[in-house]
Amino acid sequence: MSKSFTTITHDVSKALGTLRTEIPETMQSFNAMGKAALAPGVLSALDKELIALAIGVSSRCDACVGFHIKALVRLGVSREQLMETLAVCTYMGGGPSLMYAAEAVRAYEEFTAGKPAAPSA
Repeated sequence: MSKSFTTITHDVSKALGTLRTEIPETMQSFNAMGKAALAPGVLSALDKELIALAIGVSSRCDACVGFHIKALVRLGVSREQLMETLAVCTYMGGGPSLMYAAEAVRAYEEFTAGKPAAPSA
């Protein structure tokens, strides 16, 4: 059976809700760090999410791949931007990163099914 990134992100979101309830200070601090890291700056929001995806791919984190692909789709990432990022991941991480680059493609296709393609940058 093939994994569903929609299911993965839904299930992890539910578990993160439990963590927000039971360790609120830790979760608030983590969320503040994320907000600060993703705040407007020299890099665009899209660039920052591509970096986050690259780290998720190289770390082989299904939930990271799912959440960052969802964010990238929301930001209008083009397939070409995604593929170029995944090429760098493969170069830097070898075979294991190549396998998770394929997972990122599956997540992208799952989250963009039926949506018009984003224009190339």
